[in-house]
Amino acid sequence: ALIHDVNDQLSHADDLADFALNIMHDVKGSIKLVVNLIPFNDIGHATYRKPSMERVLAFQKRLVDRGVYTYIRKTRGDDESAACGQLATTMKKQRKDQNHGDLAP
Repeated sequence: ALIHDVNDQLSHADDLADFALNIMHDVKGSIKLVVNLIPFNDIGHATYRKPSMERVLAFQKRLVDRGVYTYIRKTRGDDESAACGQLATTMKKQRKDQNHGDLAP
């Protein structure tokens, strides 16, 4: 997953392109390598956030320009907080809040 300011910078795209191109070179054209870019689903964490679409598109463009087939996976469930990891995180937070609510001072 691409995470804002963690692994969504162009230098990271270059690293990924180098890795993918090395695999393609080693296998000598007998495989089709495709990279699926998956923007992180924001779960309300201060550090781990969804990258902007502009950054995702720039990341994709860098990979494509380097010769790596790349697709951006569409995120699903963002509106309902049901995307991968969001629902479980929300439920875990609710249980934690309920348990702490039982501990009145």
